[in-house]
Amino acid sequence: MSAAPECEGLMLYNPFDHALQENPYPTYTRLRDEAPLYRNDELDFWALSRHTDVNAAFRDPALFSSAHGVTLEMWDPAAADLVGFLAMDPPRHTRMRALVSRGFTPARVAGLEPAVRAAARECLAPALEAGTFDFAGVVSAVPVYVISELLGVPREDRAEMLRLSEILITRHDGDTGIPQAFWDAGLALTTRYRELIAERRAEPRDDLVSALVMAEIDGDRLGDEEIVAVLSLIGIAGNESVTKLAANAWYQAWLHPGQRAIAWAGAIIAWVEETLRYDGSAQMVARRLTRDTVLHGTEVPAGARVVLLGASANRDPRVFPHADRYDLTRDTGQALAFGSGPHFCLGAALARLQLRVVLEEFVAAVDGYEIDEKGIAFVHSPNLRGFRALPTEVTLR
Repeated sequence: MSAAPECEGLMLYNPFDHALQENPYPTYTRLRDEAPLYRNDELDFWALSRHTDVNAAFRDPALFSSAHGVTLEMWDPAAADLVGFLAMDPPRHTRMRALVSRGFTPARVAGLEPAVRAAARECLAPALEAGTFDFAGVVSAVPVYVISELLGVPREDRAEMLRLSEILITRHDGDTGIPQAFWDAGLALTTRYRELIAERRAEPRDDLVSALVMAEIDGDRLGDEEIVAVLSLIGIAGNESVTKLAANAWYQAWLHPGQRAIAWAGAIIAWVEETLRYDGSAQMVARRLTRDTVLHGTEVPAGARVVLLGASANRDPRVFPHADRYDLTRDTGQALAFGSGPHFCLGAALARLQLRVVLEEFVAAVDGYEIDEKGIAFVHSPNLRGFRALPTEVTLR
């Protein structure tokens, strides 16, 4: 994997560049060391890359606002219409999150483990029997199945929902805007979600859509469009992040046989947590500065777009000793893979559950494996990093 481009020795951080997306970590090192507050004039944003700065920004929504969206390419005061409470600040965010949490309870998530395991076994069995398969492609079916079970999406609709969610995160090289394919896919998904909401209002079931329809705090309920935004967020983030994280874990364990041995000896949770820190799928989020603020000795004006590089923060040696070492024995307690503060990922527990179960099922069946590096392909997105294809050959136990 090549490093991000440089221009006559000057550092260039362009999150839309495909070469950087495939291996951003050398650039993150330089940002932390040489430009902890980085300015990209052409794309009009600033970037924070050190753990202390990123964590503080996550925890200060009054200064680092989400209300214009959380990505550079979708920067709009109406972003919440598309991604729900992800693009809201308190108190609006507090209200929405409280209502959504009524449906997305820990008990509901924990109760999904049998369904997650059944989905994993159903999806993995043909690949394991064949012995040679695309790990990323095989695993992608698991979160689609699980999220669909959670939402109550019929089985026959699930492949199409995966296809649409992949379109929503994919960008062409150098593309700094939203392609038409994004809007087409988003329209198709939201149309289906509205149909589901109408069906559940007429006839509630034991699923998340029904729970969101029925959620109430002191007479306050979610409107249809608010529920659509929540479902869109869960459908995209829930499907894509888990697929990318599982493949990253598989790849890193292959690269580091000593750590793979630790995982195979039973340290599956440590494998999940170190992958989240070392090679997480979520790379960055954007925030809007609400007032003039001095950062690293430079005054940044109100209204500025500031990128928070969580993936860089997780490799900061100021917090994680030997941060560029993949080490399942380390303390990952300060990792920011799911954010921090009021916007801490509501789906973190579900993501961890799916990752643990998928990896447990592979470890139970597989004695060893090889990856064909020539066949590797990446998803290209400024916000999510991971494999589109990860050719694998396994030896079964």
